[in-house]
Amino acid sequence: MNPKRPAAPKPTFLWWTLGLLLVMAIAQAWFMQPAGPPLPYSEFKALVRNGQIAELSIGDTDLRGTLKSPDASGQTAFSTVRIDDPKLVEELDARGVKYTGEVVNRWLPELLGWVLPVLLLVGFWAFMLRRMGGAEGGVMSFARSKAKIFAEDDVKVSFQDVAGVDEAAQELREIVEFLKTPKKYTNLGGKIPKGVMLVGPPGTGKTLLARAVAGEAKVPFFSLSGSEFVEMFVGVGAARVRDLFAQAEAKAPCIVFIDELDALGKARVQSPMGSHEEREQTLNQLLAEMDGFDPRKAIIIMAATNRPEVLDPALLRPGRFDRQVLVDKPDIRGREAVLRIHVRQVTLSPSVDLAKIAARTPGFAGADLANLVNESALLAARRDKTSVEMSDFDEAIERLIAGLEKKRVINPKEREIIAYHESGHAIVAEALSGMDPVHKISIVARGFGALGYTMQLPVEDRYLMQKQDLLNQITVLLGGRSAEEVALGAISTGAQNDLQRATDMARSMVTEWGMSESVGLVHFDQGKRSRFLDVAMPAQRGPYSEETAQAIDHEVRRIVSESHDTARRLLIEHRDLLEQVTQRLLKKEVMEGEELRAMMAPAAPPVLPPVGPEAESGPQGKADRTTASA
Repeated sequence: MNPKRPAAPKPTFLWWTLGLLLVMAIAQAWFMQPAGPPLPYSEFKALVRNGQIAELSIGDTDLRGTLKSPDASGQTAFSTVRIDDPKLVEELDARGVKYTGEVVNRWLPELLGWVLPVLLLVGFWAFMLRRMGGAEGGVMSFARSKAKIFAEDDVKVSFQDVAGVDEAAQELREIVEFLKTPKKYTNLGGKIPKGVMLVGPPGTGKTLLARAVAGEAKVPFFSLSGSEFVEMFVGVGAARVRDLFAQAEAKAPCIVFIDELDALGKARVQSPMGSHEEREQTLNQLLAEMDGFDPRKAIIIMAATNRPEVLDPALLRPGRFDRQVLVDKPDIRGREAVLRIHVRQVTLSPSVDLAKIAARTPGFAGADLANLVNESALLAARRDKTSVEMSDFDEAIERLIAGLEKKRVINPKEREIIAYHESGHAIVAEALSGMDPVHKISIVARGFGALGYTMQLPVEDRYLMQKQDLLNQITVLLGGRSAEEVALGAISTGAQNDLQRATDMARSMVTEWGMSESVGLVHFDQGKRSRFLDVAMPAQRGPYSEETAQAIDHEVRRIVSESHDTARRLLIEHRDLLEQVTQRLLKKEVMEGEELRAMMAPAAPPVLPPVGPEAESGPQGKADRTTASA
């Protein structure tokens, strides 16, 4: 629960000023209202000529007076508009009318002429400060930190809620010890680390680990994002950094957690287009504060990012973020442990095997596994089940990997092309040694433009790939195009993604991994890729000659062409099997990997009956003969 800040003071001065101006306007309007019913100027002149005017007050814009006797309505007061009439005074003197001059003080229009613009300017400025200054509690409070403060008992997360990142959790357990018993380390001359940076792919639990550290240590927890420092006005971010560290020192021991640090801590570069002055000032203030706060106070600065390569080197030096903890994607045992945490509140069927689910989800991060459990529960609820079954998890895995199933009507010709294409992928994958086994083949459209898919599930987690493994993967990718050529004698656009992935893999083999004998053991790819984000980088030409570029292109083309020839040869050897699998897919639309492997298994050699005396030796001989005759 966040502590409530004091309510913002109401702008009473502005309201009192507006109220006073309104009262004065009403008063002036009241005193300046006409004394009687207005008369046309012609009737007024007639009354003057008839001697019926008793008194007259001549103002700047109007004439007000009284009659000697009431008119038909019983009124004696009147008013009329003043018109430039030089003979009016002579006529009044001739009729003996008492008249006076009156100067009306119109102070309100003059006052509003300069006060109102000033008030509007001040009000607009206050509104802009409150809206873009971004802080609560008054016009000048935009420099306050936006950190959400969680008290000692507010953070309910502990290391029992974290799984799959055992190495990172063990590293952070020492931080808890630092916060609980700092003298244990300072008595030996050690210093408490100032900063801990959690780096890793998205969804691996970096923020969850930081909250677990605060929950285990039972200390206040300041949580905010790096983008909350940078604002429109120069100097606001630096002021917020100062305010954050002032609050942290007041509540020490505590943890300050800055999520998405790359929004604030990008490397400072000299650019001809200019730099982001506000962000750099904020970063400089953060560096100064991390150097300046008292190391004897147990204040731990934790940060999380999935782009450590863009951070300023000054942030990563010892004395600032002393430790960098890798929070990577879990392995198969870690995935099973994460699943056990997320299924605590889910009613599972006895048929659910979390170990098998973990084996079928390589590359899934903690957030992906949480989403998998949730999708499975939603699918089970949609079918009015009382518990989540293994089939729900299988379908949820397909939804997350291949996309949502589409109910499209595809004409028979295109359907046949898709079936041959996916059969080619599957047969080549099973025919090559060392490849991940095929789990499912489908010609049901899923996801964004996928008209069919062949799913392979790895037997174990792999962290290295050999050259032959990569060549086999390229061959499998080209199996779909090769099947169309072998079976139909024509090609289609369905292999676009396969060709792109195969070409990228072949180019990486040549330019990054040194797997080409003709090009050599040289790294040519100069693009700086993100370590944890799988984002497309703009194509960059490395500093090499045109001859080298031609050699690279030739090697890439050679690798792809040879893999294509291998795929064609395998499918020609298994031509009958290609037809069988295709017809099976056209009939059922979905085919399991076990069925494919059963169709590919070589036929067992026939058992011949025994010859000679052994033919009458007993029941075994009779059985053999029966089987053979059959």
